[in-house]
Parts: sequence; structure tokens; C-alpha cells
Amino acid sequence: MGKTFLLSAVVLSLVITAFSQGSLTPLQLAIEKQRVRLASADAEERRDAASRLGAMRHHAASRAAIAGLKDSEPIVRATSISAVLSLPPDETAGNLMPLLSDKDILVRREAAYAVGTTKSLIAIPLLIDLLRFDKVDEVRGAAAVALGTIGNEAAVSPLLAVLTGQAAPDKKQKTKPEQNPFVLRSAARALGQIGSRGGIPVLIATLANEESEDDVRREAAIALGKIGDQSAIPALRNVAAARDPHLAAAADVAIKSILRPSR
Repeated sequence: MGKTFLLSAVVLSLVITAFSQGSLTPLQLAIEKQRVRLASADAEERRDAASRLGAMRHHAASRAAIAGLKDSEPIVRATSISAVLSLPPDETAGNLMPLLSDKDILVRREAAYAVGTTKSLIAIPLLIDLLRFDKVDEVRGAAAVALGTIGNEAAVSPLLAVLTGQAAPDKKQKTKPEQNPFVLRSAARALGQIGSRGGIPVLIATLANEESEDDVRREAAIALGKIGDQSAIPALRNVAAARDPHLAAAADVAIKSILRPSR
């Protein structure tokens, strides 16, 4: 640890000298300071350095933060995920994709959310595998959220499989019917964001299933409203007087949205 501290101090001294000689801009100096701290022997200092790089919201700072994605400590990797989001979408997604299979739950979850915000298509296959086969509810839910944010129709079939409890036909690995309300809600919401009419029958069935959680049914109603197909109106009207006032309100809003004249 002593040698590492000494080396960091030397490097930082060289950086400051370069700045004083006018060869570094203030932004470059700030980035280089955090780059040095990101190599510290102290995990909390590395985490703080990654956080500060992310707060700069600059592509050069994000590029410096890439090193943190391979850190030995999960908290540093997780913090570095948000720090690289100022890179171009495909570059961000490419750097984050290895973390979708990270051994740490927090890292996998945060990587999934972050990849979704890039709207990059390159991570869709890995997100689908995460949705289907990860053993942790919050990670599968994050994958569903990410797929909805990306909004590509390639995710429709696996999202429908979540709602229907069917295992993916192209995998030998068996999956159990999804029971977690967060994952189910996220899948329904994602289908609405994607807007594919192919999801309508399953969303209608989810809405009509009185054994489902009201929150899940409500997300199905909202999704049907976003898709905007009039075939969903009878099912939505059937729950207009549902015992859950939030479900009834969601159905009413969805009906109005579907019937609203297009501009």
C-alpha cells in the first residue's frame, strides 16, 4: 500500500506540473487527478474517484472511468457504471456488456439499467438472457426495464414469455413461471413502451386475470393504452369498476387514450 501511495503521489505531482506549464486544461487536470485516485489502494477513494468522473458528464472523463469497470470491488464497479454514460451509446453499451454477467447482483442490476438508457441495440441478446435466466428477481426486472427503454421488437417474444410463464423455446435450460410482481410489472410496462400489437392478446389476458396482482394488471392496462388498439377496449371496460381504484383509473385513462382522435 505504501508503494502504491508513493507512486500515486509522484504521478499526481507530474500532472500538476504539466498543468502549471500550460500543457493541461483545467478539465484535463481534473480528470487526471481522478484517474490517479482510481488507481488508489483504497476502495473508497477509487469509488469516490469514479463518482467524480461521472459527475463531470464529459466523454473524456467517462473514458477515464472505464478502468473502474474492472475493479476488484463491486461498489467501485457499480459506481463506474454510471460514470461511463457520457460515451457514445454503442461504446457505453460495449463497455458495460461484460458486467451483465458479473458475479455481484448490484453490478448486474445497475449494468442492465444503464445499458437500457443508451438505447443501443447491441446488448439486446444479453439482456434477454438476463431476463430469462438470472436467478435474482431484481436483476430480471432491471433487464425488462432496459428492454422496454430500448424499445426494440426483438424483446417482445421473451417479454411475453415472462407474462405467460412459458420457457424460451430456443434454450434447453428450464425456467419456472414468473411469480415476482416487479418482474411481471416491468415486462408489461416494457411491452407498452415497445408498442407492438403482437403483445395485445397476452396483455388482455393479464388484465383479465383476477388472480394476478392488481399492480400487474394496472401495468397491463397502461400498456394497452400506449399500444392504442381498439381491440383492447372491451377488456379495459370490464375492469373500469375494479375493486382497486388505481386499476380502474388506469383502465379509464387507457380507453380515453385509445379513443382520442389522432392529430
